[in-house]
Amino acid sequence: MVRTLNGAWLIRGRDGRLSAYAPLRDAVRCWAEQRPGGPWAPPRAVGGDQRLNPVLAVGQGADSYAHLVSWRPTGTDEAGLVHSTHFRPHLAALDWERLGHPNTKGAQTGVPAVAVDAEGRAHVFVRNRGGGVSMRGQKERGGWGPWRDLKGREVTGELAAVTRASGRVELYAASPAGVLRWTQEGPGHIPALDDEPLKVAVRPDTLRALTTSDEHVTLFYTDENDRVCAWRAGAEPVELIDRAGPGAVSAIRCTLDGVDCTLLAQRSAGGRVAFAAYPTEQESAGAWWAESGPRLPADALLSLGEDQEGRVVAATLQPATGQLMLTRRKPEPGLALEAWAPV
Repeated sequence: MVRTLNGAWLIRGRDGRLSAYAPLRDAVRCWAEQRPGGPWAPPRAVGGDQRLNPVLAVGQGADSYAHLVSWRPTGTDEAGLVHSTHFRPHLAALDWERLGHPNTKGAQTGVPAVAVDAEGRAHVFVRNRGGGVSMRGQKERGGWGPWRDLKGREVTGELAAVTRASGRVELYAASPAGVLRWTQEGPGHIPALDDEPLKVAVRPDTLRALTTSDEHVTLFYTDENDRVCAWRAGAEPVELIDRAGPGAVSAIRCTLDGVDCTLLAQRSAGGRVAFAAYPTEQESAGAWWAESGPRLPADALLSLGEDQEGRVVAATLQPATGQLMLTRRKPEPGLALEAWAPV
């Protein structure tokens, strides 16, 4: 089974410590700083001793709590989803809570995605057996609502879930018809599918959604011509840059030299990490890749975050060995990075 990780898995907790999550050896492992900017503790399993499939979705709310979703084997060729909340990197996460299967029972149907609304409630999305998307969300007073069929057809690849600045949750998916989008009208509402998809040829497993202003979410995807494109609802998509390599880009909104910027990162075809930055929502300014660090295996994972001082941090993980490596932006102009170092 392919090991898969969906969402930004390098995050900063309420206490300022960075933590990283990944599915390794039938469990979800967490690496965490012992203090903000300090050394890292050895990785440990989170969520109890439940055996898991090698897949994980990570989401984070405004309260900085980490929400983790995975599949657990429930029988021969059968699986069910589970959820855990991790309140602080140095504390134990809650035990895995069973969410069941979007079709009641059956095999793993796809890679889940999770987003957290303004009230701190997790929304778990996953492709269902019919090729659409199903969702299960936390209730306002605790517990979980029922599985809901959000419709959609021929969904392929990983989903991209995001929370807008307003706290409303959105979801994006790729299909032969183009990009599908689901949006909430307000808190507690069930996300509704747009009447028409964005009619573009999009490569599956390349979607990444990022909140880029109080009004907008920007969706990044790779088209059939291997161009990374940026799209905001209500406007036409913009070709931004040739892809550095396969898969989705990692993306973060940050301040570079006093400018509100969007930073993209992707494992390049040559195996190194490529970075590109441009003023947020100003794709016409252009972007260019610059490579950094050692060559990585094809299955290496990549995520971007910010530390307690607001410095950009990039992390890579090699699933075969569990080797986590990090670099941070130097305290100087530009996007100069420190040497990559193992944790």
